[in-house]
Amino acid sequence: MGQDAFMELHSSTAGIFQCKIYLLLLAGSCSGLKVTVPSHTVHGIRGQALYLPVHYGFHTLASDIQIIWLFERPHTMPKYLLGSVNKSVVPDLEYQHKFTMRPPNASLLINPLQFDDEGNYIVKVNIQGNGTLSSSQKIQVTVDDPVTKPVVQHHPSSGAVEYVGNMTLTCRVEGGTRLVYQWLKNGKPVRTSSTYSFSPQNNTLRIAPVTKEDIGNYSCLVKNPVSEMESGIITPTIYYGPYGLRVNSDKGLKVGEVFTVDLGEAILFDCSADSYPPNTYSWIQNTENATYVIKYGPVLEVASDKVAQKTTDFVCCAYNNVTGKQDETHFTVIITSVGLEKFAQKAKSLSPLATITGISLFLIISMCLLFIWKKYQPYRVIKQKLEGRPDTEYRKAQTFSGHEDALDDFGIYEFVAFPDAPGVSRMPSRSAPTSDGVSGQDLHSTIYEVIQHIPAQEEDHPEPGNP
Repeated sequence: MGQDAFMELHSSTAGIFQCKIYLLLLAGSCSGLKVTVPSHTVHGIRGQALYLPVHYGFHTLASDIQIIWLFERPHTMPKYLLGSVNKSVVPDLEYQHKFTMRPPNASLLINPLQFDDEGNYIVKVNIQGNGTLSSSQKIQVTVDDPVTKPVVQHHPSSGAVEYVGNMTLTCRVEGGTRLVYQWLKNGKPVRTSSTYSFSPQNNTLRIAPVTKEDIGNYSCLVKNPVSEMESGIITPTIYYGPYGLRVNSDKGLKVGEVFTVDLGEAILFDCSADSYPPNTYSWIQNTENATYVIKYGPVLEVASDKVAQKTTDFVCCAYNNVTGKQDETHFTVIITSVGLEKFAQKAKSLSPLATITGISLFLIISMCLLFIWKKYQPYRVIKQKLEGRPDTEYRKAQTFSGHEDALDDFGIYEFVAFPDAPGVSRMPSRSAPTSDGVSGQDLHSTIYEVIQHIPAQEEDHPEPGNP
């Protein structure tokens, strides 16, 4: 028999067998016998055991239950593995140590699983009763090695310049079968774009050209039917900038690019820009006659009292020595007496309040003093004493022509005026004689009585002649 005839016979036989299996399955589904499997595809790991669960049920009396397992690979004839009638198992001697079944349970155990065990496993159940019922199911088995941890390598390892260089990331895996690669950036899948492209197997990511937006944490996720592993994080070096150059200060008033500084203040200016590697900074001062560099570094200190001009222009320059790019920003510093003017305005705003407060305090103190003076003034006591004395005591008062004793002159003096008698002409008198008859002459003149002691003292020293 020729090879072509053998292949034709083999194909015809396989086709007839598959048709019989299909017809038996169709007949079983209608006859009350049902065979089920949890999944029609089962993934196994090489070197480990694999269990293929099978369930069946029927609604008739059965005298015998037969279970048969067959194995087929693509384009090959199905092979008999083992079978059973009731509880008696009849294995194929070639596979008797690899496949196990415990009837009436129809499930199959494969141990250990190898790559050549990959294929389709067919289970057929026959029930013998009043008649014969048959049903079958097919399970596809795949065999794989688990994935080992992948490693990502990037080229060039030293980094690439924005808009100039390209970068390639390669994912390498030592173990695993049927590998599927997926690239992640900051934990999210990377999609094909104008700058991102992938190799046919997806294990290589190419970025051309690199930009600042490509900076991030990259990793490679590798999967197969039985496992998955993710690589460590890698952050490619991308050189860019400077971007967003700006100048800030710790003092002064900023309006646009103009800083207003109080006279006598020392102000710090900080120049910054987004760049990698960090920029080198230089400060330039513009005057009417020349332009010159005054300092290198990101910080500049300006003492306002040492600036010759009240309005001075400055420039901050940023330079990236890797990208070769630079940027600069201009600003103006105006020296004024802003602080003194603010202080004067504060003083003016406070002066009315201070005036009102002072007047209020003065009025309060004056009222308190007036109250105390009214409460304790001594003339009221004297007046009460005088009103209680008879007129004869005024005539008994002793007059003095001089100051015989300075101590005797100490006291309170009271002015007393007597009205003129009716019909008597008043004669002016320059002086009055010193005598006991003074009362008659004083009817037509002003009398000054000297009260030498306050009433309290008179009680201690009574006049002569009084008891």
